[in-house]
Amino acid sequence: MNAPLKAIDGQGKAKLEATMRDIGRDARLAARALALAPAAQKNRALAAMAKAIRGSQAAILAANREDLAAAKAGGATAAFLDRLTLDTGRIEAMAEGLDVIRKLKDPVGTVLASWRRPNGMRIERVRVPLGVVGVIYESRPNVTADAGALCLKAGNAAILRGGSEGFRSTQAIHAAMVAGLLDAGLPAAAISLVPTRDRAAVGMMLAGLDGALDVIVPRGGKDLVARVQMEARVPVFAHLEGVCHVYVDGKAKLPMAKAIVLNAKMRRTGVCGAAETLLVDRAAAKMLKPLIAMLIEAGCEIRGDATVQAADSRVKPASEADWSTEYLDAIITAGVVDGVDAAIDHIERYGSHHTDAIVTQDKTAAEKFLREVDSAIVLHNASTQFADGGEFGFGAEIGIATGRLHARGPVGVEQLTSFKYRIRGSGQTRP
Repeated sequence: MNAPLKAIDGQGKAKLEATMRDIGRDARLAARALALAPAAQKNRALAAMAKAIRGSQAAILAANREDLAAAKAGGATAAFLDRLTLDTGRIEAMAEGLDVIRKLKDPVGTVLASWRRPNGMRIERVRVPLGVVGVIYESRPNVTADAGALCLKAGNAAILRGGSEGFRSTQAIHAAMVAGLLDAGLPAAAISLVPTRDRAAVGMMLAGLDGALDVIVPRGGKDLVARVQMEARVPVFAHLEGVCHVYVDGKAKLPMAKAIVLNAKMRRTGVCGAAETLLVDRAAAKMLKPLIAMLIEAGCEIRGDATVQAADSRVKPASEADWSTEYLDAIITAGVVDGVDAAIDHIERYGSHHTDAIVTQDKTAAEKFLREVDSAIVLHNASTQFADGGEFGFGAEIGIATGRLHARGPVGVEQLTSFKYRIRGSGQTRP
């Protein structure tokens, strides 16, 4: 087992700049090696990583306990602590995610299309790695394993900058990842971890590390994503906040609606796929009171419009800002709308194009919702908490991309590739 990465906090700006330049240079060299690494070698590394994570459980949990203690002392919210917390189940889920990624088909070298030109040239469009991927994330130590493994499988080097609150946990997980790389004969710099809490390191990554970075993936709160989008000088896979909706249609069945709404909001309130707004069709008014009562009894605060407030005196009035708020907590905004068209209009106005769901037995309404809601993930009769790469069969994800370029939805192995053209000729020249 490798020793944890040595932190460089407090050693000055010059030391930090030199360290970040070295990380970028080494990652670029590692990316060249990974682009040519056979699938079997990458898979050996992933298997060794999963084994190392399982074998390092005690060290990872000990590091996480220190992070949690510091976060609690700093007044962190319950939702924040949930995202930061690791336990034996979550560590095993990390290892299982690596096993799933290992079993995925290697995308590198896949021929996407091929054709022959009239002059006899044969043209192929082929998947290739992106190169060096920078991942900046907050308070989720498991992203260290997810992002590192996905980048590796796609033939990319990764430079990871985890949140300062999870610094110890991230270091412990990274040590296991590096052990797996070395066991398979791959360079340790294939998955690099920024060894400092200093936020200046983020600025250096956004500037591109002297051309070493090819793309940046931010995974965190609204402020982090906004900073990355504003300052980055390299392409960004945007993961905007998850203002996710569940719309209960007039032809929904109450038992199904209750199960989906409760799961979408309360399974884990601190994840980006948690529902933040409940919309109920006016034609389903009889369902409103039991849905509201169910959520309140489960410990959820509800902020509603006048109709929702009238249904239950415990509902607080919703402000205009509430309709577009990602709470990441046991709070939901609720309102009544006049049918599926009004629900779609509401989501377009207040949503974040992340994940939205309709509950209904009306196939026409469902297809309209699926077709017209402009979000990365749209569901019919299923919880928004399925907004997760693991649930898509990707093994894991780096994030949910809410933009429209290159990648959208869960960013998995295929989304971490680009393509190039290979042309085979027989002496052709252009007239």
